[in-house]
Amino acid sequence: MDNNNLIQQLLMLGIGTTSLVAEKLKEVGDEWVREGRLNPDQVNGLMNDLMQQLKSEQGNFEAQMQRQMRQVLQDLGVPRQNEMDELRGRLDRLERQVRDLENKLWR
Repeated sequence: MDNNNLIQQLLMLGIGTTSLVAEKLKEVGDEWVREGRLNPDQVNGLMNDLMQQLKSEQGNFEAQMQRQMRQVLQDLGVPRQNEMDELRGRLDRLERQVRDLENKLWR
């Protein structure tokens, strides 16, 4: 499973959803102006506030998704990058020690 790809797909879904919501908000705002419920300045202010809130929530969603993905990977036993790096270092040291011992035996 390519976790970066999954996260990217989820983020793109969030961006697409935000775009759809923005489009629908604009339609509703235009309708309210036509009906005389609000003037254009009020609609613009309202839409800006709503979009800021959506962007803020999207950032929170992204952070929450990343935390959940890390938790799922940990639950599945997938090692973290620093754990893999540490294991590679230990393996390199052991291979060197084995080579040194082999060299001593053949002398």
